[in-house]
Amino acid sequence: MIRSMTAYAQSEATVEQLTASAEVRSYNSRHLDLVLRVPHGHRGLEERIKSLVTGFVDRGRVELYIKIRDESERASAYEVNLTGAEAYHQALLQLKDHFNIDDAIPLQLLSHADGVIKPAEVERDLDRAWSALKSCLGDAFIQLNAMREREGEFLLRDFRERLDVIEASLHRIESAATNLTALYQQRLTERITTLTKGVIELDPARISQEAAILADRSDISEETVRARSHLHQFRMLLEADEPVGRKLNFLLQEFNREFNTMASKAGNADISHTIVSVKSELEKLREQVQNVE
Repeated sequence: MIRSMTAYAQSEATVEQLTASAEVRSYNSRHLDLVLRVPHGHRGLEERIKSLVTGFVDRGRVELYIKIRDESERASAYEVNLTGAEAYHQALLQLKDHFNIDDAIPLQLLSHADGVIKPAEVERDLDRAWSALKSCLGDAFIQLNAMREREGEFLLRDFRERLDVIEASLHRIESAATNLTALYQQRLTERITTLTKGVIELDPARISQEAAILADRSDISEETVRARSHLHQFRMLLEADEPVGRKLNFLLQEFNREFNTMASKAGNADISHTIVSVKSELEKLREQVQNVE
């Protein structure tokens, strides 16, 4: 089953009063390109996160935004800068003396002074955080891949329809190519008759020989055989259980090469027109393959 590289998912998990949430977006890219946003104090989890992501995604640009909220009593601790508070209190007393103010200095005024009360520096328990984050990420990427597979089903149907069109066109090309010798013989006869105005008697054997030489130069049987082989391989890859985007892209390049060669060798208007239609289908396939993992 092929997968698209475009999807979105989010998830949240709580373990022991610690809540981890993740939002993930993926886009098409030639390689795995991970953009990671981790909260301050949890950068030590980055390698574990990257290892988990590579287990779910093989290719594409992945933007992952993580939030971690610790509601435990330990994480909510504050510390008091008594030295700073004392200095601030002395400064307020000097102001009282200078302006002859009898009012008491309220606690609220002291507590709001910059740096007097601040959150305590707590060492992060990364293993505890990872317990919640791992569960959260696992769920998010399961959702992401489910969406990528749904998008892949639409791509799969489109691929199959276009491959059927190409196969039918290839059959028409092969049918037209079987009559090339007779076609060239007719053309040669008409051209020589026109040039000589019927004065010179034509040698049917020589005309047939020249027509056969032209037909041999225009033989596209090798190209059609390879094109059919590419069709078979393309369909096989669509049923594979592994990422196939790069392989499909390579096959499309080979398809183009074969049909370009057919167009240059055949010299037949019907074949050329059919190949133009095929190349239009190949271009649409190429655009779609860019979004396959």
